[in-house]
Amino acid sequence: MADATTTDVTIPADGVALDGELVLPEGATGLVVFAHGSGSSRHSPRNSYVAGVLHEYGLGTLLFDLLTEREDRSYETRFDIELLTARLLAATDWLREREDTRGLRLGYFGSSTGAAAALRAAAERGDDVGAVVSRGGRVDMAAERLPEMRAATLFVVGGADTQVLELNRDAFERLDCTKELEVIEAAGHLFEGPGELEAVAELAAEWFREHLG
Repeated sequence: MADATTTDVTIPADGVALDGELVLPEGATGLVVFAHGSGSSRHSPRNSYVAGVLHEYGLGTLLFDLLTEREDRSYETRFDIELLTARLLAATDWLREREDTRGLRLGYFGSSTGAAAALRAAAERGDDVGAVVSRGGRVDMAAERLPEMRAATLFVVGGADTQVLELNRDAFERLDCTKELEVIEAAGHLFEGPGELEAVAELAAEWFREHLG
């Protein structure tokens, strides 16, 4: 990885403090904020792997907990997409207030339910968010906001994840922006097979480099 600055951060949001890690490669022009799925955290090994590949492409990343430890114990809270979206928007505001990140082009990388929050937040921010990538996303949970999307949007789905693939295909038709749907054949929901997560990371990195450059 190119020279990078790694900072442990605390993000204020609605009276709670959310822990995160901000990595800024030297000369970065884009920054990708990760929104993990239910039951996951900033320590998600899959998102950490993808973030590492983005660093190789000169992109900054913010991995942070969308929920506090107490909130994450609640099944209902994990699927509260409005709350997750609000937390993602709070983190975006926080980045826009920091001297070292306010001028960077922003993107969102969302997985599972986090993808719904990423899409909703991107629709809310308009031109402030340049690109979104969804990995196995429950994009149907953002269906009413999809026609508002301006950010270049990439859906990546496993071919064996048949239910989520069908949901993604339906959602894809509702998008009226730069968009692509990539199916990784034989991959399941978690992309655990040989080379599958690597393929996701490369697709995401290329998409963000193109649209956040």
